[in-house]
Amino acid sequence: MEKVETKKLGTFLGVYTPTILTIFGVIMYMRAGSLVGTIGMWPLVFIVLISNSITLITTLSFSSIATNKKVGVGGAYYIVSRSLGFEIGGAVGLPLFLSQALSITLYSFGLAEVIKMFVPSLPLNLVTFGIIAVVAAVSFIGAGFAMKTQIPVMIFVAVSIFFLIAGAFMKGSFLECFSTFPTSAGEIFARHGDLSFFAAMAIFFPAVSGIMAGLGLSGDLENPQKSIPVGAIAATLTGFAFYITLPLFLAMGSNSDPEMLKDPMIWSRISPVNGNIVILPGLFGAIFSSAVGSMLGAPRTFIAMASDQVASRKGQKFLKSKKGEYASFVLSLAIACGAVFLGDLNTVASILTIFFLTVYGIVNITAALETLSNEPSWRPQFKIPAIISLVGGIACIIVMFLIDPLLSVIAIIIEVILYFILRRVAAQNSAVGDARRGVYENLIKNSLVQLKDLKMTPRNWRPYIQVFVNNPEKQLKLIGFASNFGLSSGIVTVTEILLGRLGEDKVDIEGKIDLMENLYSRNALSVFPEVNVVDNFEEGILSAVQANGMAGLRSNTIMICWPDNVEKYLPRYLSIMRRISFLKKSTVIGKVSPDFDVKNSQKTIHVWWGGLQRNGDLMLLMAYLLTKSPAWDDAVIKLLRMVPDESAKESAEAELRKLSADSRISAEPMIIVKEKDELFENVLSRVSSSADVVFLGLNTPAKGEEEDYAKKLEIFAEPLKAVFFIKNSGIFQGQLLETGEEKK
Repeated sequence: MEKVETKKLGTFLGVYTPTILTIFGVIMYMRAGSLVGTIGMWPLVFIVLISNSITLITTLSFSSIATNKKVGVGGAYYIVSRSLGFEIGGAVGLPLFLSQALSITLYSFGLAEVIKMFVPSLPLNLVTFGIIAVVAAVSFIGAGFAMKTQIPVMIFVAVSIFFLIAGAFMKGSFLECFSTFPTSAGEIFARHGDLSFFAAMAIFFPAVSGIMAGLGLSGDLENPQKSIPVGAIAATLTGFAFYITLPLFLAMGSNSDPEMLKDPMIWSRISPVNGNIVILPGLFGAIFSSAVGSMLGAPRTFIAMASDQVASRKGQKFLKSKKGEYASFVLSLAIACGAVFLGDLNTVASILTIFFLTVYGIVNITAALETLSNEPSWRPQFKIPAIISLVGGIACIIVMFLIDPLLSVIAIIIEVILYFILRRVAAQNSAVGDARRGVYENLIKNSLVQLKDLKMTPRNWRPYIQVFVNNPEKQLKLIGFASNFGLSSGIVTVTEILLGRLGEDKVDIEGKIDLMENLYSRNALSVFPEVNVVDNFEEGILSAVQANGMAGLRSNTIMICWPDNVEKYLPRYLSIMRRISFLKKSTVIGKVSPDFDVKNSQKTIHVWWGGLQRNGDLMLLMAYLLTKSPAWDDAVIKLLRMVPDESAKESAEAELRKLSADSRISAEPMIIVKEKDELFENVLSRVSSSADVVFLGLNTPAKGEEEDYAKKLEIFAEPLKAVFFIKNSGIFQGQLLETGEEKK
C-alpha cells in the first residue's frame, strides 16, 4: 500500500473537503428522491433534522476531544480508547471498523446501480464485486489519487447541486410545496407500504455519517486544534443546510410526482440541461472517492485497535510490518465483499446506520465524561457543555432502538462481550489514562463536600475497616472476612506494616502494593491495599490509624490480626486498643484457623450477647454484615446468652427474641444454663467449638494488666475455628442496632 506523501494541510483541504465529499455521496444522489416519493417531502425533512442534529452534536463532541490531544491512527477509536480505556475503545472499535468496511459495499452498490441503468443485463452483485475490486486496486496502488482528485470532484458535485436547484425553481412552485405542511404528527410518522418513518431514517442516515473523515488526517494537518473543529463543523453545517432543503428541491423539480421521484436518476431528469453531462461526474466522483476513503480508513482502524490489544512483541511486530498492513487490508476487503450478499444498498445502509449510531453514541458519552471529570489534563481548545454531548449520546441509543431493536440489542451484546474480554489486557495500557477515573474522583469530591454538612447518625453508620497485617498472603483468610464485613456497604483498607526507616532502608512500597493488589484480585477480595513503613510498631500503627481516610470516610473500625507470638504482641495490641478508643474507633482482634474453609463449613455464627452497651450492638451488626456477603448468605446467626439457672432461661430467651425483632436481624436465641462453678472458657469450648464463626466482646484491661488479659483471650480463642473479639469504642456505642433501647 502506497503511503500518502502530503505537505501539511490546512482546514479546507485537510478536513472540510474529505468530510463534505463523504457527506455528499451515494444516498444523496441515489436514494433521496425515492424517499421523498415514498414517505413524502415533510417526513424526510424531519428525518434530516433528527439525523443532522445527532451528527452535529457528535461533531462538536469529537472536535472537543480532538483539540485536547493529538489524534492518532484510528480516528474515533483512538479518542475513545484514550479517554475511556482500551477495553471500551476496543468494544467500540469493532463497530467502527465494520462501519468503514461496510461503507465500501454501500458506495459500490450505488455505483453498480448507476452502471446497471445503462447496461440493464449486468447482474447487480457482479458489478458491485467489480467496483469493490477497482476501489481496492486504487487504494492499494495509488492512495495519493484520492487526495489529488478532491478539488475536481468538489467542483463536479457543486455543479450537479447547482443544476438540481436551477431545475427545481424552473419546474416547480416554492409556495405550493410549503402549502403541504402536515397538520398532525400522524402525517409525518405514517407508514408508507413496507417503509416506516424510522426504516426510511435507517436508509438515509449514512448520508450524514461522513463527519469523521477528517480525523484520520490529523497527523497531516498544519494546525489540527484549529482545523478539526472548524473544518468538521463547517462541513457538517454545509451538509445540513443542503440536506434540509433537498427534499423541497426534489419535490419542486418533480412536481411531487411519486413515479418520477422513484427514478434513481431523478437528478438528471430535473436538471435543465443534459442531466448525464452535469450530474454523472459529480455522482461518480463523490461516491468513488468516498469508497476509496473507506478502503483506506478501515485497515488503519483495525491496525490501531489490534496494536492496542495485542501484548506480545511478535504480534506487535507483525501488525507494524507490511504483512500486517496487507492482512488488515485483505480483511477489510473480505468483509466488503461478504456484505454484497446482504442483498442491496438499502439493507447495507440500515445495518450501517446501527453501527454508526453505536460509534457516535460512545463518542458523545466520552466527551460528556471528559467534561464531567474536571481533570486538570482536560483542556480542550474547543469546549462544549457536557449536557449537549450527553443528550447526543442518549439520542443515538434511542434512535438505534427505534430503527431496529433486535439489531441494536445484538450490537450492544457483542460490545459488552468484547468489553469483558478486553478487560484482561486493559491493565497493560493503564498509562494512557481513563476519563472514568476523573468522573469518579469528581463525584467523590463533590459528595465529600456535601457529606461534611450532614450529621452522622447510627442509621448512617457503615463499616469503614482498616486491617493491619504484616504478611498479607499468610493472613489472607482474615482479610477475606474483613472483605465480607464491608462488601455490602463498607470500605476495607488493608495496611501492611513494615518496620524500618523511610528513606534509609530500601523498601519497594509500590512493588509491595502491586503484589497485594494482585493477591486480592486473584482471590476476589474487595479491599484497598496500602503499605506503611514505621520505625516503631505501636506509634506506627497509631499514626496510620489517624492518617487513614478523609472527611466523612475515615476508618471507624480497626482490625488487628491474631499474632503468632501471643505473649509478645497481644498485650501490645491491647495497649494500642486503649489509645485507639480515644479516637472514637472500635477495635476487632481476629483469629482464623489456617485450615478454615467456608465451603466446608456449616455456616453457623455464634454471637455471645452481653448487652448493647457491652459491645453487643457492633458484634451482632458485624455478624449480620457477614451474612450479606455471597459466601455467607445462607448462614444462621445464633444469639447466645449464659444464665445462672433454669429460672432465668425463659425471660432471657424472650429478651433475645425481642432484640432480634427490634433490630430486624434474624437470629436464633440460644440460652445456656451455666453449671455450678463452671468457667466461661469451658462453656465457650463446649458450646461454640463446633461453630464456624464466634463473636465475643472485648474489655479494656487496666494499665499493667494487659498480659493477664491476653492470656485469658488466648484460652478463649484456642478451641474456636474463627473468632472475633470486638470492642465498640465508636461514637454510637450501644446504638448501632437502633432498637430504641440504648441501655440494655
